[in-house]
Amino acid sequence: MEHAFADLGDVRLHYVTAGSGFPVVLLHGWPQSWHEWRHIIPGLSERFRVIAPDLRGLGDSSRPAAGYDKKTIGNDIWRLVHDVLGISEFYLVGHDWGGPTAYAVAAAHPDSVRKLAILDVTIPGDGSPSISQGGRRWHHAFHQTLDLPEALVTGREDIYFRWFYSNYGARPDALSEADIAEYLRTYRQPGALRAGFSYYRAIPQDIADNATTAATFKLPMPVLALGGDGSWGRGTEVVESLRRLAVDVQGGVVENCGHWMPEEQPAELLRRLLAFFG
Repeated sequence: MEHAFADLGDVRLHYVTAGSGFPVVLLHGWPQSWHEWRHIIPGLSERFRVIAPDLRGLGDSSRPAAGYDKKTIGNDIWRLVHDVLGISEFYLVGHDWGGPTAYAVAAAHPDSVRKLAILDVTIPGDGSPSISQGGRRWHHAFHQTLDLPEALVTGREDIYFRWFYSNYGARPDALSEADIAEYLRTYRQPGALRAGFSYYRAIPQDIADNATTAATFKLPMPVLALGGDGSWGRGTEVVESLRRLAVDVQGGVVENCGHWMPEEQPAELLRRLLAFFG
């Protein structure tokens, strides 16, 4: 794996590349970084050129004050892949907030995204009543509250983030201590909490943007939609969400898996991605 940075003007993106062949772009979620793909990249890179960036504000990318709606973040990815790396067609995979970001890229550039995979997340503005499961995902509203999450979590990142790492998987040890330490390294950096919470504060804008798109357009490329079957996994919600937004959707549920799909079930996820990419 090779690490590099791309200066896009308003943001500097850190990204990892590996392998050669047709490009596959992997987009991570919160509270993680490109590191969540560490078990997937080796297998994919045997057949594909893999690009795994840290999204705007997260990981080792820079943390601008604004631009956390997913259309803007999606445009970051397009500029990295198309303008910097010179790639005109690619496969795209998104997990957690990487999923709505991937949807934004695919909707803006449907001729370039040949196939799209969305992992354990629904798309804001897809026509469903709530992406927060009627409030069950309590942290959505908490993170949207201005300033309060930063005040309460600063200095207590280990306690707060570890709750998600321990509870959102199908088992409490889904993430190792070393991997948790790597994520905490990036989320303790100045501005990282604000940037992460800004992903949630942009939800109203994301809903409006995607609802406008979905009113007149459906994704034309094949879509793979997978949810974890654990208590905090999205289950069949993922495929149901994407079927409202795309014309060719397959997928379902990954067993013995919570939210951290690339880390909990990497072999099964890799198998399904390779079969889908063909």
